[in-house]
Amino acid sequence: MNENGSADWFEDYAEEEDDLQVDEYDITATPNDFNVITLHNFVESGAVRIPGFQRNFVWDLTRASKLIESLILGLPVPQLFLYEQARNRFLVIDGQQRLMSIYYFIKKRFPKKERRVELRTIFDKEGRIPDEILHDDNYFETFNLKLAEKLPNHLNKFKGLNYATLGDYKTQFDLRPIRNIVVKQNAPNDDDSSMYEVFNRLNTGGINLRHQEIRTSMYHSEFYVMLYKINTYPEFRRLLRSPEPDLHMKDIEILLRSFAMLIEGENYAPSMVKFLNQFSRKCELHDEAKNSYLENLFQSFLKACSTIDDDAFFNKKNRRFNIALFEAVFTAASEVAFKERRLLEGTIDGAKIAALEMDEEFTKASLEGTTRTLNVNKRIERARKAIGAF
Repeated sequence: MNENGSADWFEDYAEEEDDLQVDEYDITATPNDFNVITLHNFVESGAVRIPGFQRNFVWDLTRASKLIESLILGLPVPQLFLYEQARNRFLVIDGQQRLMSIYYFIKKRFPKKERRVELRTIFDKEGRIPDEILHDDNYFETFNLKLAEKLPNHLNKFKGLNYATLGDYKTQFDLRPIRNIVVKQNAPNDDDSSMYEVFNRLNTGGINLRHQEIRTSMYHSEFYVMLYKINTYPEFRRLLRSPEPDLHMKDIEILLRSFAMLIEGENYAPSMVKFLNQFSRKCELHDEAKNSYLENLFQSFLKACSTIDDDAFFNKKNRRFNIALFEAVFTAASEVAFKERRLLEGTIDGAKIAALEMDEEFTKASLEGTTRTLNVNKRIERARKAIGAF
């Protein structure tokens, strides 16, 4: 594990080559003044979502109360940044803590610190907080404004109030405008890759987000649910030589790349980031039967690998997991079965995997320009000859 708590035993063939060129995209950033009640309704309806990689709500009651007081008084507050994925569908880039403070205040409930991770899971699943959870004192307390009084004889008139008891100030609060910057990618309309740079530049706090972390939020679907499931299979964790999922979802990206090469490899073109984005978008359309078949196909691949050594997919020189080797073997072994809509039959010979890794042409295609179409195709071609179909 590295200092960020993530596994560092993956060979990465895309990070350096796939830096995005922002000038390839037509991006606009438009200011809007949405009032408080409109923002609440956006969250309540699911029009505004919190990306999965964003941290949980962390503000305490005092800090959230100060924001509410500022809005009531008409004091300036920092603007929000929203990314427009589609009409009436936005992701919060920057301003989650402010937005959720407003949401909870209008709901008259404040989340308990020890239940916030669980609440985030519920919010992600439901798109909102169900009423039975909202009114459960195990999860929430009443959101009464907690404000300091600097002078003994100068009471803060808002202290202890909640949304229902604001009186004449309620309308003033509801209609208070907050500046929002809505970021939108106008072109190309089939590639959301610019969103990576938008997030990285506005809301990373000095920590670069991995492509898969953002991709998971943008393209969350039942296909991704299936990836999470197979990522926990002991047989797969054995091949990764890591019992726990990677903090930055690098293992999910290994699975995504493998399926992408199997299903769409014939149409591959750089960059790898764009290719995986476009593949993830297509997978949103998968029905339950297709996802179930892909899960079973992968299970049959793992069964075919049951006799190979734990380190079969690890580079013999640097002892890191060789993504190119894994995806090439998976694609070569599975492609005939995939075309025939059946499962793999037989057992993969570990000696053939070792020979493929040492193959001169495979090695050359794995050293430089590894995500170029020619080299990607060359690795899969060599895998077909070395491994064969099952």
